Amino acid sequence: MAAGALAGLGAVALSAVASHKAMEPAANLMLRDAVQMQGWHALALLFAGQMRAQLAGLAFLIGMIGFCAPIYALVFFAMKFTFIAPYGGTALMVGWALLGLAVIRRR
Repeated sequence: MAAGALAGLGAVALSAVASHKAMEPAANLMLRDAVQMQGWHALALLFAGQMRAQLAGLAFLIGMIGFCAPIYALVFFAMKFTFIAPYGGTALMVGWALLGLAVIRRR
């Protein structure tokens, strides 16, 4: 749950930074998508913590880092690690599947 709170804080902070940084429209869209994904998955981390679904939370954390960090590196530092993003996206999907299973098992 602490990771979810930290991720939420980071999403808001990065959103604020992005609003004050001049950038090309394509970079702005990529950054907006990454911040949005981070924000939604910050909430998912909090919910996974509440449900005590540790594997789902771990998948969300790995996925969020794997998906968002390469986009942040590209937009802010022109570092190209975007080949990692699809693996991060896959981890996010696995996290949702694991969270769904955790909910089903609790019933």
